[in-house]
Amino acid sequence: MSQSFVVGIGGAAGQGVATPGDIFAKIFSRRGLHLNAYNAYQSIIRGGHTFLTIRTGPQKISNTGDHLDLLIPLNQDTMDRHLRLLTAGGACLYNADLIQPGTPAEGVQLCPMPVSKMADITRNKVGQNTIAIGAALSMMGIGFPALESVLAEQFRKKEQAVIDENVSLARAGYDYATQNFKPLAWALPMTDARYAVLSGNVAMAMGGAAAGVKFYSAYPMSPATGVLHWMASHARKAEIMVRQVEDEIGVVTMAIGAAHAGVRAMCATSGGGFALMSEGMGLSAQAEIPIVVIDCQRAGPSTGVPTKTEQGDLWQMLGAGFGDYPRVIAAPLDIADCFKLIPEIFNITDRFQCPGIVLCDLLLSEGRLSVDPKELDFNPAMDRGEMITSNGTGEHEPYKRYKITESGVSPRAIPGLPGYTHVVSSDEHDEDGVLISDEYTNAGKRRAMMEKRMRKMDGIAAAVPPPKLHGPADADVTLIGWGSTHGVIHEACELLREAGISANHLAVRWLVPLHGDAILDQLRDARHTIIVENNFSGQFARYLRSETSFVPDGNIRKYDGEPFAPHHIVEAVKEQLAGKTKLSVPTHEIMV
Repeated sequence: MSQSFVVGIGGAAGQGVATPGDIFAKIFSRRGLHLNAYNAYQSIIRGGHTFLTIRTGPQKISNTGDHLDLLIPLNQDTMDRHLRLLTAGGACLYNADLIQPGTPAEGVQLCPMPVSKMADITRNKVGQNTIAIGAALSMMGIGFPALESVLAEQFRKKEQAVIDENVSLARAGYDYATQNFKPLAWALPMTDARYAVLSGNVAMAMGGAAAGVKFYSAYPMSPATGVLHWMASHARKAEIMVRQVEDEIGVVTMAIGAAHAGVRAMCATSGGGFALMSEGMGLSAQAEIPIVVIDCQRAGPSTGVPTKTEQGDLWQMLGAGFGDYPRVIAAPLDIADCFKLIPEIFNITDRFQCPGIVLCDLLLSEGRLSVDPKELDFNPAMDRGEMITSNGTGEHEPYKRYKITESGVSPRAIPGLPGYTHVVSSDEHDEDGVLISDEYTNAGKRRAMMEKRMRKMDGIAAAVPPPKLHGPADADVTLIGWGSTHGVIHEACELLREAGISANHLAVRWLVPLHGDAILDQLRDARHTIIVENNFSGQFARYLRSETSFVPDGNIRKYDGEPFAPHHIVEAVKEQLAGKTKLSVPTHEIMV
């Protein structure tokens, strides 16, 4: 494993945990380091435990890891919960006026700071946070000017007095740590690399802009609201019409209306909002108007745990709407992939005139990742499919909007184009768009139209690549995951190999179409297969079995609202290979 450094900052909601995280993220990225960050918080304004983890290092970081190297507890609760996660060579910085330390592991440095003697923070309740940041950067071997410039940027919208106060507090912490604490065992290096730091929501919004989205609608619903925030902030510059709508029914139908007019249209929500959109998905398919809907999964059912992550919406997406219709569903593998996937799925939905679903989750939506700007293609290839935007010479055969074709895809004319009049409805129709209701008097037109639409799935399957197995072909264990589990499974495979267990990994990105035959080919020679997913019932395991009859040798599931850490998977794999159990349900040890 490449070396990495993990910082954990915890406190109660309202204690300002996010701001130190932002500052650390900026400093790490400006040193040319990769980072991966995740904030575990509760859905209350004040109180409740919040814990932000940032992992950084010179190599790509795929998850927030298993342990801590530096702990900054802002209250006693955080100290009690997380001190045991510090490893030898690590340190705990804390306000000695308010917090009592526990018993750390051997080799862990306790760093009490007499905050009340260092500065007057009676007027600034989060002043201890800034003091701790300064102390931490001193112990990391980072010069104070780097922090001073970031503080000026962080508080640039405040008065100069606020900036000066925070610089003074940070300096007090920096100098105190320099004089009283040992440097951390691993100083943060500096490289020439430069990375963007993105959340999944920002990445998907930017991906939409790159894909040519010109209409975005949404109703604010955690954890998808970040997409709306970016779109609203950049609407004018990106030339995107953005609408905050009164409910998700209006959201999806507005998007369909905009797409009908010829522009690429997108919307985002979470599972509860998507429930209201499901009828609109059928309208998109019946009228053959392509849209893209992002579902940022959170823990359910109902409002569930609004600020926690889960992979619990797969079957909701598979059954969205009623009746049979073509659709495409994909789950991004990481935050960089959140950006890449949007132009790809728009090209598919435009080509095949069907709805597309991006199945994200809170872990990616609100997490943050360093991304090489070279990975962000803002001019991707654009395929609008069988779209007619000009009547050319004005001479053409009579236009049939739903012409029955071998591919199932019909020519699609922009409404209002002279000579291309057509009818659009949510009811079944003939090639001209005229409604039909009686199969006997309409000579099989319903069957023909249904078969036409469903033939699109053959073309979609050919256009979407199947998943590939990564790692040694003769591995002891094959781990199968989908979407956001990709990064943590990848690291678990490395840890298993270090423990003498060879492992490979099949990461499924395109869920519909599934490419079941290709998956079976990849798994045919696997010695021991385990499916890893963040839900209770094993939704992907059931889906894979329903499509292919494949049953894994074991399952690892997690449904406490927090993501997997590498050790959860490693320990469960060892347990299953030892023959103790077929199903492992890990408990979480970092983000509790």
